[in-house]
Amino acid sequence: METDLNGGMPPRFVDLKQEIASSYPDFEQRATKAWNEILGALEEVTKNIAEGGSESIAQVNFSQLDSLTPSKIEMIKRKGCVVIRDVVDDAEARGWKDALEEFIKSNPDVEGVPADNKQFFQLFWTKSQVLARSGRTPEGVDLSTPLSYADRFRIRRPGIRWDVHPPHVDGGAIERWQDEHFRMCFADILSGDWRAHDPYDLEGRLNARSSLYGRPNQSTVFRTFQGWLALSETAPTQGTLKVFPDVLMSNAYLILRPFFRPRVTEDPKALLDPENWAFDIATPEFPGIFPRDGGFAGPRPTPALHPHLRLEQTMISVPAVKPGDMVFWHCDVIHSVEEEHTGKEDSAVMYIPAVPSTPQNEAYVKRQFDDFVKGVGRPEDVVNLLGRRAMGAPVEVM
Repeated sequence: METDLNGGMPPRFVDLKQEIASSYPDFEQRATKAWNEILGALEEVTKNIAEGGSESIAQVNFSQLDSLTPSKIEMIKRKGCVVIRDVVDDAEARGWKDALEEFIKSNPDVEGVPADNKQFFQLFWTKSQVLARSGRTPEGVDLSTPLSYADRFRIRRPGIRWDVHPPHVDGGAIERWQDEHFRMCFADILSGDWRAHDPYDLEGRLNARSSLYGRPNQSTVFRTFQGWLALSETAPTQGTLKVFPDVLMSNAYLILRPFFRPRVTEDPKALLDPENWAFDIATPEFPGIFPRDGGFAGPRPTPALHPHLRLEQTMISVPAVKPGDMVFWHCDVIHSVEEEHTGKEDSAVMYIPAVPSTPQNEAYVKRQFDDFVKGVGRPEDVVNLLGRRAMGAPVEVM
């Protein structure tokens, strides 16, 4: 059954919109001015992204991270996504993939999807995963005290259609507006000063509640960047990651979108005209947010609900990667997985996010390590001091 992404929100969310509007002086005037500016800026931004293709995504070598120029750093931050080459030796990464394949071959009953041809595995503590998390310090995060939490891996087979990860944003749905701390992250956008929005400002993020409704499979750690390590060669059209590479523009648009409705809906071209949009806080809809599992999922932008993003042209596949390369994307970046895998070999990645040291995250990794040593993992597989610190091991274990 297709999910209704533009309806079914409870009437009480009218009150939420009006509460937000009353929190900012001259909200209607300032939001309308900002909305029109954002739509104008998106016209140029989306054109450049579509023309640039995979070259729109930043690429650096692991050995160059200490010598990046300020302009390169600012470019990476604006795009919100980066490919980091040669983080792990190719042979070592391939060896981890071989070990994963042997494990799932020896344990055919492990949980995975799709059920009839498992490719995305609900496994967190295999030796390969523990070695990969603890043997290297992933970049793109706070390097002073990086922490890591357990995540899964995928080994995607060629020719299998994959439609379970359309364009979306992780880490909180209606919570972005409903939770007061989370809303603080977007205060500049809501006040009309959208160009001043800093997606990397920690104020609000540290105490933001991204799961108010206790939905299953919701992350409760604070993630700055999501990421994966390539275990095979994968190129565009071969089942790889796609992103909208401008986190400032996508945040500005998505956060203000609920406060405007189209005056016309039949003409797709007319939808792009700012004159055909009206300020609206009398309806409960938050386009791209939808009820699920007793709470709300999303944001899931679509061409119909978010036409100015031009998602058909601007969801860009990351460049070709080799085993040992890593890809990181900001927690607010719109991302998806290619539906088609036209290659001849597996497209395999291991998800290895890293998180900064915060009280919330310190408590999480401590609970995680306690579970780890209860039998689901072997402490001796955590191979170095930084790795043990990242995994939440107590000092005496180090």
